[in-house]
Amino acid sequence: MPVRSLFATRLYEGELESPDLLAGLAHSIRSLAADDTAGRNWSREHHYPGYTSYASLADLPKRDPAFADLARHLTRHAAAFAKDCGFDLPRKPRLDSLWVNLLKGSGQHGGHIHPHSIISGTFYIEAPPKSGAIRFEDPRLPLMMAAPPRAETFVTVQPRPGLLLMWESWLRHEVLPGRGKGDRLSISFNFA
Repeated sequence: MPVRSLFATRLYEGELESPDLLAGLAHSIRSLAADDTAGRNWSREHHYPGYTSYASLADLPKRDPAFADLARHLTRHAAAFAKDCGFDLPRKPRLDSLWVNLLKGSGQHGGHIHPHSIISGTFYIEAPPKSGAIRFEDPRLPLMMAAPPRAETFVTVQPRPGLLLMWESWLRHEVLPGRGKGDRLSISFNFA
C-alpha cells in the first residue's frame, strides 16, 4: 500500500557567495557592536553572550548600503521560498525586521519561534570552526503523546559563511553552544 507524506516542514537553504558583501557586513556588524550602546546594554541585561541589535536598531537597511543590498537578496529568496511553500499571498513577502548577532565562541540561544511573521531566517557572515549549529525541532513533538522515539526529532545545520536559511516562522529553533574560538556573525530577519 502506498504511503504519502503529509504537511512537510520546509527549510530553504541558499548561498550568497559575494566576498564583498560578506566583508562589508562583517565590518558593519563589528562597528554596530562597538557603537550601539543600547544594544550592548540590552544584550548584557538579557544575558545574550555577545551583541545583538535585536531590540535597539530597527532601520539597518536605511543606515547602511550593505544591509540594503542584503535586504534585496533576502526579498528575492523569500519570494521563491513563499512560492515553494504554496502560500496564497496578495503580494510578495515584505521584510519586516532585520537584526545582527555577534555571538561569542561558546554562546547559545535558547529555543524560540518568531510570532507575527510568516518567514524567518538567518544569514551567516562568519562562522569559525566548531561554531554553534542551529537546531530545528520537529513541530509534531508536543503532539506525539505515546509515540516511540524517532531518529530525527531535531535537525541541526552547521553554519558557514554565505549560508542563507529560511523557514516558516512557527518552526521552533535554537542555537546550540559553540565549542570554537572567535565570534559567529549572523543576520536574522522576519518577513510579514
